Amino acid sequence: MKIAAPPWIPQSVQTRAVALEVLLHGPISRIDIARRLNLSPGSLTRLSTPLIESGLLVEINSEGRSDWKTGRPSKPLDVVAASRHFIGMKVTGEDVTAVVTDLRANVVAQSYRKLTSQVPDMVVVQIAELARELAERVDEITALGIGIGGLVNDKSEVLSAPFLGWQDVPLGSMVEGMTGIPTVVKNDVIAFTEAEHWFGAASGLSRFAVITLGIGVGFGLVIHNQIVMDADYGLGLVGHWPIDPFGPLCPSGHKGCARMVLTQGAIVQAVENAINRNVNYEEILQMARSDEPVARRVIDDAGRGLGKLIAAVANLTSPELIILGGEGVGLVEVAAASIQEGIKEQRDPKAKKINFVTTSGDNMEWCRGAAVLAIQEYVLGRP
Repeated sequence: MKIAAPPWIPQSVQTRAVALEVLLHGPISRIDIARRLNLSPGSLTRLSTPLIESGLLVEINSEGRSDWKTGRPSKPLDVVAASRHFIGMKVTGEDVTAVVTDLRANVVAQSYRKLTSQVPDMVVVQIAELARELAERVDEITALGIGIGGLVNDKSEVLSAPFLGWQDVPLGSMVEGMTGIPTVVKNDVIAFTEAEHWFGAASGLSRFAVITLGIGVGFGLVIHNQIVMDADYGLGLVGHWPIDPFGPLCPSGHKGCARMVLTQGAIVQAVENAINRNVNYEEILQMARSDEPVARRVIDDAGRGLGKLIAAVANLTSPELIILGGEGVGLVEVAAASIQEGIKEQRDPKAKKINFVTTSGDNMEWCRGAAVLAIQEYVLGRP
């Protein structure tokens, strides 16, 4: 396995700032870089030249743009995204899905393993097998990120992962020891949120929120370009948000909380109990599209509940954008009218319209988020 972790930018803090600006916003003109970083033309030239010579940045031909000082045609700067590659993995109670991305989190390869065991040592073996397989598809691997549904400490130790039955598993060090690849582990919703922040729908926004739907209900919040989190992040606290005062009890004794209304499992159980046969989530969505009465009622109830949660997030955090994602996000299209009803119930009619978008719901979104964790760790070296 070819592992490469050359320094991102070995020069000054200002050089790092220039490279990061181009990574997040390129192709970008020198004028815009200088304005954003408050640099003179001479300083920008001095800082960018070694980055171009090293092959990290490249000049892009651009017609109709001129240099602010000389009047000569301007060449915007961009990163050479293919100069680095990262692995991103999502670990669930049943499988591991993985991708290889470039420096901008564009997926260039993907793979999958069904877990043969939930014992940590065995899971790490399968993670290492996936890493080796994916590493063969690119020149070199720089770092590896893992997203997991649970409570994670110090970018490495899984304190609690209910879907795997794990407690206090040093997953990061175990994977790094077996693969030799620098590895970072974080909660999967953090990973998803950071991917949207750096390279997704929220790129360029300083304040936005994420709601994910699937096996659980997840919530992410970015304010002033920083994700909001503490030691409790990963407990799935938004799942306890009250949605329906007459809804079923969750295992913690909360009546009609988000996890008992909005998760795929809750929706499937409600329909199965009513029709007395087994169905899956996608079948229920199709049944609701066809106006089958039971499925339509359950989906509309969930839609109104989601609308209430969206309104609560908007009322409390005033985000510029709310991003809805996760494998259960198909609910948004089927229950669109009910979602608006739920928002209307909880939102002042004089308040501005809530701006929200829906992602594809593809499982690769989670993996891409995990790759962004690795990219951030490499580029920023931040805790």
